[in-house]
Amino acid sequence: MLIAVLIFGLAGPVLVVAIYRFVPPPMTWLMVERMFEGHGFDRRWVPLSRISPQLVRSVIGAEDSRFCEHHGFDWNAIQKAMDHNADGKKLRGGSTISQQTAKNIFLWPHRDWVRKGLETWFTVLIEGIWGKPRIMEVYLNSIEWGPGVYGAEAAAQANFHISAAQLNPAQAARLAAIIPKPLAWKASRPGPYIQKRQGHITAAAGTIRRDGLADCVLK
Repeated sequence: MLIAVLIFGLAGPVLVVAIYRFVPPPMTWLMVERMFEGHGFDRRWVPLSRISPQLVRSVIGAEDSRFCEHHGFDWNAIQKAMDHNADGKKLRGGSTISQQTAKNIFLWPHRDWVRKGLETWFTVLIEGIWGKPRIMEVYLNSIEWGPGVYGAEAAAQANFHISAAQLNPAQAARLAAIIPKPLAWKASRPGPYIQKRQGHITAAAGTIRRDGLADCVLK
C-alpha cells in the first residue's frame, strides 16, 4: 500500500508535469466548472513567440514582479500578505505566477489546505521541469479572462479583435488589470478603477523592461 501511495503521489505528478512540458495541458477543473455554469468555452493555444512581449511584461508587473528572480515562491510577498491579513484587512494573496499556474492546471479552484499543499508540490515540479518560459506560456494560455474566455489569444480576440501578438502596451495592461476578477471586470470597457490599474501596470511594465526583469522569458 505504501509503495502504491508513493508511486501515485510522487511519480504520477512528475510524469504528468513532464508530459505537459511539451504537450498543451487539456481543460482545467475551472474550465469544466464554468462550462457547467453556462459560460461556454473559448481557448486558442498559441506558442509564447506569438504572444506580445507587452503582455508578458504587463502580467509580470501586475502579478509577480520577481518572477525571474524566485524559484516558485516569493517569500517577501508571502510575508507581506500574512502581515496584511493579520491586521484584519481585506485578504491579500501572495501567490506567484508559478503557484497560480500550478493551481490552475492541476488542481481544483476552491481553497483548502489539501489544495495548498498540492499546489506547493506542483510548483516545485514545474519550476524544475518546465522552467520559466514554459511556465509563462502555459499561464498565458490558460488563465481565465472573461466568461468562457481562456488564454491570451482568445482574450485578445474577444476584447480587441486582434491576435495576442498584436497587443499594444495599453491593451496588454488592460488585460493584466482584469486578471483578479475576470468575470466582473472588462478589458474592452474599462471603468475608472480598471483605468487606474492600467496606468499603474503600464508604469510597472516599463520598469520590468528597463530593469530586464522579464529576461528569463523574453530572450
